[in-house]
Amino acid sequence: MSEPVLQVTGLCRTFGAVRAVDDVSFTLGAGGSLGIVGESGSGKTTTARIVVGLEQADEGQVTVQGRARAGRARGRAERLARAREVQMVFQDPYLSLDPRTSVEGVLRETLRLHFPGTDHQARIRELLDQVGLGTRAADALPRRLSGGQRQRVAIARALAVQPAVLVLDEAVAALDVSVQAQVLNLLAGIREQTGIGYLFITHDLGVVRCVTDEVIVMRHGRIVESGPTARVLDAPEHPYTRLLLESVPRPGWDPDGIAAARRAL
Repeated sequence: MSEPVLQVTGLCRTFGAVRAVDDVSFTLGAGGSLGIVGESGSGKTTTARIVVGLEQADEGQVTVQGRARAGRARGRAERLARAREVQMVFQDPYLSLDPRTSVEGVLRETLRLHFPGTDHQARIRELLDQVGLGTRAADALPRRLSGGQRQRVAIARALAVQPAVLVLDEAVAALDVSVQAQVLNLLAGIREQTGIGYLFITHDLGVVRCVTDEVIVMRHGRIVESGPTARVLDAPEHPYTRLLLESVPRPGWDPDGIAAARRAL
């Protein structure tokens, strides 16, 4: 593996009596792509939110580019510095975009916040081209864009600060299949060009197979299996991983048998 850009060690997070994240550890190499899969309630999104800094772990450590992100950021400068290291793209970009602000305004606001005192016009054009929108979309408001276009805006906004890690939380789940493919191809191209590391949070094993090098499988807050994506998906060792694969609809699919197997785990 290449030099680690993200190291997560012994993360734990409890909500009341529920241990949402239980001793989770993994490493993401620079330019790598790691998937975290599991059903709702597996702890994958809570893990991602801890990595980004939206949640605080009760125990454990997150290290980005060799720097530990210990405790809450102290002051505005440290918060901005941490945000530049790790960015997140959510499932529904419309909820994270100001409906009154144009695409260009969204990007300009982000660049002004992190890099004040400079002219950002050239960078805005570069970002729009990078995500396949072009300058024609610069004046559009979010409501005038398709779901795929809005997700491209969200990706451009995340890339604007040149993060080391991009966390994608079900980032293509709400898109049509054809649009999913376009966005995944876009992300693959960006990773090849920039060397950014991806952390994919998803329940979709097809997405995992297409865009990740390594995968970890979570259940009830714990990692039950991990390894190279092709190995885990083609020759799963843990019964839960096999159950996830068997749950994908296909000819001969047996939902009753799957439900019984789930209860038996």
